[in-house]
Amino acid sequence: MSTPIRIAILGGGLAGASLLHALQPHSHLDAHIFESASAFKESGMAIGMASNALEALDLIGPSIAQCLQRAGAVPMRGVRCMLAQGPRAGEMFAEVDETDGRARVTSIVHRAAFLHELLADVNPERMHVSKQLLRFEAHPDGSLTLHFTDGSMHDCDVLIGADGIRSTVRKLLLGVDDPAAEPRNTGAWCVMVLKPYAAAQASLGAGSVNIENAREYMWMGEGVWMMHNLLQQGQLVQFVVAAYEKDAEGSDRRHRPVGADEIRRLFEGFPLHLVRAVDETKLICDQPEQTAMYLWDHPPARTYVSESGSVCIMGDAAHATTPWHAAGGGMSVEDSLILSALLGRAQSVSDARTALKVYDQVRRPRTQRIVESSRATGQISFGLSEEFGLDFDKLKAGLLPRWDFIVGFNNEKHREEAIKLWEKELAQVGV
Repeated sequence: MSTPIRIAILGGGLAGASLLHALQPHSHLDAHIFESASAFKESGMAIGMASNALEALDLIGPSIAQCLQRAGAVPMRGVRCMLAQGPRAGEMFAEVDETDGRARVTSIVHRAAFLHELLADVNPERMHVSKQLLRFEAHPDGSLTLHFTDGSMHDCDVLIGADGIRSTVRKLLLGVDDPAAEPRNTGAWCVMVLKPYAAAQASLGAGSVNIENAREYMWMGEGVWMMHNLLQQGQLVQFVVAAYEKDAEGSDRRHRPVGADEIRRLFEGFPLHLVRAVDETKLICDQPEQTAMYLWDHPPARTYVSESGSVCIMGDAAHATTPWHAAGGGMSVEDSLILSALLGRAQSVSDARTALKVYDQVRRPRTQRIVESSRATGQISFGLSEEFGLDFDKLKAGLLPRWDFIVGFNNEKHREEAIKLWEKELAQVGV
């Protein structure tokens, strides 16, 4: 086709960058990415890419999968679920292991490193920083003019909002009065720290921290949860400590101070090597006070796409989730797979807008199910579920199956179903 389809991606985090990378091979797509900050950067430390996300990366193409490797991702040989408190503290009640037939369990990658690799080969002329969206203007032909707070403008045929949990595009799409336009505080907070591999191994022992037998550990206590894993080719160990604060649920709080004494109290009754990591080696809290962030997620949106098909949302802008399923990054990659598969086949602007509508139909049910399931899994992970509590046998039988619909997902079939639905929609338009 002679006239390229103009695509604007708002948001320069992992969701937007993975989509831009996936669209690059398609010469008929004129895709640009806009970031509100002064540079393309990622907040947070590491994310996990479970087997479903790794499959989606492979289906997008070898170059994006190679980005994960170049970013220093560490494949985990297994994920171990441990009891931290109670009569059976220190015991493992469940494990996902590569020896159970899974070729890949999960890979842990530093967010900033992965983002850098995704954007490394992008033409700088397609990357725009310090661009905070103010509004978009729709024209009679369905095209859009984006208006930024610095007074600049950009014309496009479709706008894809990948601008995070407090998405401007989400608010403009749903309407500011829509109850799902804003995220909600789940009441949980977390602190994250990175430590050198040698220091972590010296404190916790080679049984827990070992690049030759890399495994992620999740520890469950009463109202408290801890996780540690390896990243950056094994040079670093990430620790995440989370707790539930009922009074904060539904509030507007974003951060809170957490003192070392509070973390010590949370770790009372934990296995001795973890208590030692707090008290003696100060591996987990090496300063008197840290800033914790509250965990927010999105209520289910009625749609991810505008009525015209010119605007849609993806990634955290569409389905921000809590981390209990470790599926936020994976959902963004799956979004990019479907959007790139459909937009890559579009031969006209009309085709592209139909693609966004089909994306909404196939992605919204799955992603919203994951968000709601993650919230419930968080209560279980904190030992606060009436059904499970910290009962070893109940957790052993019932926790891991909650991941089955996520990691057992067939992304290749998902992509083919989306393509068939898109072709069906185009055929009906042509009748």
